[in-house]
Amino acid sequence: MKFRPLFDRVLVKRSEAETKTASGIIIPDTSKEKPCQGEVVAVGTGSRDEAGKTIPMSLKAGDKILFGKWSGTEVKIEGEDLLIMKEADVLGILE
Repeated sequence: MKFRPLFDRVLVKRSEAETKTASGIIIPDTSKEKPCQGEVVAVGTGSRDEAGKTIPMSLKAGDKILFGKWSGTEVKIEGEDLLIMKEADVLGILE
């Protein structure tokens, strides 16, 4: 199944959570925080302005992004946990 978000929404695959701290301490599953970065899987066509013209997206599939802790809606597509969020919820692109 293919999925394409509508308008200014993006489909994001969240990065894996860290299992160790920088000093080597192993973090148990119960206290892990969900990472606030991921990879864009699919993008919509873009938002519309007042005249009805489409404003193109500044993101593309494959971009590594940072987003807010509570951003997006969690969905499961083909057994994979993904997030759908608006382009405005994305804080920046990792280069």
